[in-house]
Amino acid sequence: MKFPLLFSFLLVLAFALSTRPGAAQTVPAPKPALAATDEIAVRQVLGRYQQAVEKLDTTGTDRLFAPNSVVLETGSKEGTYRHYAEHHLAPELKEFSSFKYGDYEVEVTVDGPYAFAVETYNYTIGLKKDPKTPIKRRGVATSVLRKSPAGNWQIISSHNSARK
Repeated sequence: MKFPLLFSFLLVLAFALSTRPGAAQTVPAPKPALAATDEIAVRQVLGRYQQAVEKLDTTGTDRLFAPNSVVLETGSKEGTYRHYAEHHLAPELKEFSSFKYGDYEVEVTVDGPYAFAVETYNYTIGLKKDPKTPIKRRGVATSVLRKSPAGNWQIISSHNSARK
């Protein structure tokens, strides 16, 4: 008879110790529907950026990036997205007659208010000054996004590179 009483006491003690303030707690997994909704939203941000590049127009793309974002491109720290767009991307796009993505794939992981994306793609650039010789590359990009208190996802870090 003493065994069941001792077992019950130990069970109650273990429960009491595990629920006291400061005790290790398990973190509930995010609700699948919310995680799926966030993943879709992250994919949409990346897609809007991609569409803007294909249109050769950076107008409004600064809203996709946090003001203090950082852009790293092929071995160079370009600064914030706004700086990158004004001093690098927009002038470069003016030299292009076309920019097309192909074989695009993206993996997105959402972890609370942060998301991590790995994109792989091919791209072809048509140059205004030499339309008969397109530039073809294989590219990869990693992006870190943060969800604002208002619920909008913005890119805080983007790193891309390419090879022939």
